[in-house]
Amino acid sequence: MVRMTKLILAAAVALTAVASCTEEGSRSFHTEAGGLNDVGFGNATMNNTLVMSGEQGYVLDLANRFASEVDSTVNFAFNSTALDAAARATLARQAHWIRQFPEVRFRVYGHTDLVGSSSYNQRLGLRRAQAVVAFLVTHGISRTRLEAVVSKGESQPLIVTQGRERANRRTVTEVTGFVATNPLILDGKYAQVIYRGYVESAAAPSGLGGVELSASGE
Repeated sequence: MVRMTKLILAAAVALTAVASCTEEGSRSFHTEAGGLNDVGFGNATMNNTLVMSGEQGYVLDLANRFASEVDSTVNFAFNSTALDAAARATLARQAHWIRQFPEVRFRVYGHTDLVGSSSYNQRLGLRRAQAVVAFLVTHGISRTRLEAVVSKGESQPLIVTQGRERANRRTVTEVTGFVATNPLILDGKYAQVIYRGYVESAAAPSGLGGVELSASGE
């Protein structure tokens, strides 16, 4: 009797194992080839695709151009998200530049100094980024092109100090990619975007020392 019971239990275990293997095999059969091996490699695959298509290089070129032609950073008073006159002037120039490149997406990163708790500074950095995005939207930039607002909080100080530091209380606007539905991008004409003449940089200096001519030429 005991022997019979052991045989029944052994058979039950074997059937369970077979069912498990069959179920796993079925899942594998209906999964896209390589899908089980792709877990955790999505970002790397996407980055490789961008590099192979050339898009990644164009993004870096355009990001460097933006940073060299426009001040990408604005600063804030202590524990504040208010945009002062200097910040508004800088953001107005950012908005003007961004409007010349409707094919491009941007991201705003918010930062704080090291005063206060990490969780509070994370929220404060986000509110600063949101304030910048709101300003850019009121100056004609589509919210859909401002890919995201991201808070780095106190994690990336420019100057490491536990005290108040204005240089750390900042937002940084960066190029992050292209608008996928734009006709130029659909045709892969990234270079046309990169090398487009920026309106202000194309205006040659008059050499008149600031003297303006009237419409009549006098």
